[in-house]
Amino acid sequence: METKMKSSATIPTAEAQRYMVQLCKHFGHKVPATYEGHEGKITFEMGEASMRASPETLMIVSQAADIEGLGRLETVMESHLKRFAFREPEMAVDWRRGA
Repeated sequence: METKMKSSATIPTAEAQRYMVQLCKHFGHKVPATYEGHEGKITFEMGEASMRASPETLMIVSQAADIEGLGRLETVMESHLKRFAFREPEMAVDWRRGA
């Protein structure tokens, strides 16, 4: 995949590792997904999401070939993260394009 568009989000949470693993396991039933240590990666048809968990934040970097794919990727990652983080209803995911 030729990557042209990129965005990132750094989400404050004490459960970053757990959410990263949940996302990889969930999507791993349908698309390639791997995690090891504090890093994970999910490869979708529209692009790729790389994650890095720290004790206080989850960083997600999304990459896609076009703006439409990037938007879909951001939406999918954010909606599933918020579903897994239902105990943190105040969680905000602020995507920064080109970052």
